[in-house]
Amino acid sequence: MDSQLKKGILDVCVLYAISKSESYGYKIISDLQGIIDISESTLYPILKRLEAGGYLTTRTAEHSGRLRRYYKITVAGLAKFNSGRSDFIEINTIYKKLFGGNI
Repeated sequence: MDSQLKKGILDVCVLYAISKSESYGYKIISDLQGIIDISESTLYPILKRLEAGGYLTTRTAEHSGRLRRYYKITVAGLAKFNSGRSDFIEINTIYKKLFGGNI
């Protein structure tokens, strides 16, 4: 798969996992299980990139004696997520026309 396409898909999947409520790394991975396989070594650079782009905000809080970083989607993040969702719908339409059925 093209690396830029995969990057876009992963960004949208991570934004999806955070779109309803604040979350943290392990929970994001758990929430995406069965949708897409993503490891910690893949997730954390994505989270950093999304935060640097203004799509996420973070806060740190103690949980069970350890610091945990929580991620929350921003208005810009919601716009990026909605744009990505529209792209997926368009890709699915093209796929159906070329191959029949759904992705």
